[in-house]
Amino acid sequence: MKMKRFALIGAAGYIAPRHLKAIKETGNDLVVAMDVNDSVGIMDSHFPDAEFFTEFEAFSAFVDDLKLSGEKLDYIAVASPNYLHLPHMKFALQNAIDVICEKPLVLNTADLDTLNRYQKEYGAKVNSILQLRLHPSIIALREKVQAAPADKVFNVDLTYLTSRGKWYLKSWKGFDEKSGGVATNIGVHFYDMLHFIFGDIKHNEVHYRDEKTSAGYLEYERAHVRWFLSIDANHLPDNAVHGEKSTYRSIDIEGEELEFSGGFTDLHTQSYQRILAGQGYGVEDNRAAIETVDVMRKSAIVENPVNPHPLLSKVKK
Repeated sequence: MKMKRFALIGAAGYIAPRHLKAIKETGNDLVVAMDVNDSVGIMDSHFPDAEFFTEFEAFSAFVDDLKLSGEKLDYIAVASPNYLHLPHMKFALQNAIDVICEKPLVLNTADLDTLNRYQKEYGAKVNSILQLRLHPSIIALREKVQAAPADKVFNVDLTYLTSRGKWYLKSWKGFDEKSGGVATNIGVHFYDMLHFIFGDIKHNEVHYRDEKTSAGYLEYERAHVRWFLSIDANHLPDNAVHGEKSTYRSIDIEGEELEFSGGFTDLHTQSYQRILAGQGYGVEDNRAAIETVDVMRKSAIVENPVNPHPLLSKVKK
């Protein structure tokens, strides 16, 4: 297979090293990268000869020059802040360059429709990173659910607590219009996973929402889910994992814990392999999760809910 030529937007971000590694491990080349932050020394261990820009206008001009010289890029990987995903993808599609974009693909469902129009108009394709769908434990659970009696509905508790310092709320992640809020920024991949395993969503209610914490209840075809997400360290239990950041992650399916802490290392590379083989997840694969968080962001809070998550009492006193 001919080596593909990549650009990366968001080269200084937290997730960028996984994209650099995936491009390298799939035998392809990073031609150019862009980030407003110039802390991108990580590039030296993967693509030391790649061009780099801190201004989008200079990056855009470089991409135009490549096209005119007959060296058009094959892919632009987008790992920029959430609110910039759409304009960066539109730029790629307008240049007939395929996209590989981090989650959340966009912040609302109207943006999905925009992407579909751009794909049709310019003949390029959007691919998304939905790596939890590739995790062996999640695939095994999906198969277990599909093998269960058709009328079986599972009871699930989803808990994800990951401490973040004061910097978080002062960065773009702390502004709902830029990140989508906690449920979107740290939770969207879980909602995609739940849809992937348990089918279409039937009911969506929010029980609590502030800048650090969100909780609620979801009904899918095959599951009733109580969920609680937070970046507030005060909610961490004693058995939290203390590493680079303190984290507690639990998905309990009727008393049985889904273990998927490990196995993440190569999932971006696997995602790239699927995309390069023409089997990537596209715009419509993201619709259920984006609709879920879009509703969560806009819906009224349900007071005195019938199905509260056990940790809700910690924040509603």
